[in-house]
Order: sequence, then structure tokens, then C-alpha cells
Amino acid sequence: MEINETTILDDRGFIKINGEEATSFLQNIVTNDIEKITDNFTLFSSIFTPQGKYLYEFFILKFEDGYLLECEKKITLEIIKLFNFYKLRAKVNLIDATKKYTNIIISLEKFKEITKSQHVKGSTSSCEKGSTLSCENERIYVDPRHKGLGAKIITKIENTENIIKKLDLKKIDKKKYYDMSFSLGIPQIDLNKLKDKIFGIENNLDELNGIDFKKGCYVGQENTSRIKLRNKLRRRILPVQKITGEIYENDIIKYKDLEIGKIMISKPYSFGLIKVVDPDIKEFNNIDLICGNSKIKIIKPDWI
Repeated sequence: MEINETTILDDRGFIKINGEEATSFLQNIVTNDIEKITDNFTLFSSIFTPQGKYLYEFFILKFEDGYLLECEKKITLEIIKLFNFYKLRAKVNLIDATKKYTNIIISLEKFKEITKSQHVKGSTSSCEKGSTLSCENERIYVDPRHKGLGAKIITKIENTENIIKKLDLKKIDKKKYYDMSFSLGIPQIDLNKLKDKIFGIENNLDELNGIDFKKGCYVGQENTSRIKLRNKLRRRILPVQKITGEIYENDIIKYKDLEIGKIMISKPYSFGLIKVVDPDIKEFNNIDLICGNSKIKIIKPDWI
């Protein structure tokens, strides 16, 4: 994205989480360390099954008297339902705030520009992943996964156009943002296709700052830590580039007659669960492979 380009992600949902036991509640179930969240730092995190299988991923910001969780809009109610399952008698409130807030994407360069602005209170000079600041009534944070994804402004929906005008931003199609995310190897759309089908760590959350291996217990922690610490991670979710034909979910990917993976998400951006050892991914990275009745390439991101 150019410095003054922006897009509005209207496919994102929001959940307000507050109450006197909100911090301990989240700390006991999500994969990252809630204690790290401050007015100047936002987390990327996830929740797994007790067996360590992937369920949902999200961002968690310090917000008002608690937290604001940002996720794919279509799974908002599912997350609330799951959190209520774990809540029991904990003093925690879970409020669907999707109709109140929105998400404006800006470039990292624009974030740096805003940081230097006189309008920023409590400004921080840091532009590292997760860096967060308050600009009037908005929260702005650098994507904790990868700085190539820029930063996000979280604001009330009715303030959107005023912010875009005030910051002299030019709207672009959100497809450009998701194209960029795909080129970086980070899936963001239709993640429900991965739900309960892969281990959470296979979705690269260890490389995208989504898991804290020192925080102690969370749902699925035992298997996740075992896979990581005993070096048993054999497969990862990786982007798949179509060369010819069409790609369909569950298509088998072959290299020299060996099955090395299968398609998990087919459209609009294709991702497969791919072996990274035995054979080593270096053998077949970025070369033509057979996938069902099509030809594809698997692209290993440079951050893995």
C-alpha cells in the first residue's frame, strides 16, 4: 500500500470483553499472554481445542474498561458462544460490538506519520509489531503478525469518513490488501475451513506472534508445546499459486508421486497444508507440482 492509501475491512467483527475477571478469564484460555496488553501494545492470539486443534484467531486490544477483540465478522457469534462455554461463573461480560466499530487499514508509513502528529496523546516512537497508540478517540496499532500488513485504525463506524478525510487518505479496494496478505503467505479469509482440522501451530501462529510458549496453561497448551519443543512440527499452512486448471478443497498435492499436502482453502486465496520435512520443503518450493487436475506452485514465505 502507498502511504496515503486505505481500505475499510467491513468483514471484521468486534467483541467487547470486560468485567473484574476479564483478564484472568482470557489468560486461562487464549494462546498469548494477556498481561502483555497495554495502551501501547496489542496482541494477536488464538484459541484451540483441548487437543490443540485450531479454532479461531483474533486481535485483542486494551479498550475502555476492558478489551476489544477483533476477528472475522462471520465467526463473531461463534467466539462469543465458545467463550460463554468457558466462562462458567466468571465475572466477565461478552458484548457483540460489530455494528458499532470498524477497521481502517493504513500503511506503516502513515502510522509513522500519525505517530509524529501533534494530535497523538501519549505518542510512542516505536513502530514495531503490535505497537499501539491513541489518536483522539481512535485506537491505532501495527499488525502484530507482520509489518508488511501495515496498521489498523479501530473507530466507530460513524467516524470513518471523517478520519479518512482528516488523514488525507485515498480509498482502494480491499482486494489489494488481501492480495498483499496472500503474497506474504498469511491467510485471513475463510479461516473456518481450517477449524478443528489442523493443529493450531500448523497455521504458523508460532511464527506470527500468536502463541506465547512461556505464559503457562491455556486450552490446548500441552499438545502445542509438545509439538514445538520436541521439534515435531511436520506440516504448515502455506500459500498455493495456481499455474493451470482449477484448485479445489481437499485436492492432493504431489511431488515425484509423493503426497506432500492437500488444499485446505481453495478460493479466493488458496492455501494448503504442506509437509515441510520428509521431504524437505526446499526440494519442491517454487517449482511446478501436480494438484488434482491442475498445476500449482507452493511458495514458502521468507518469515518461516
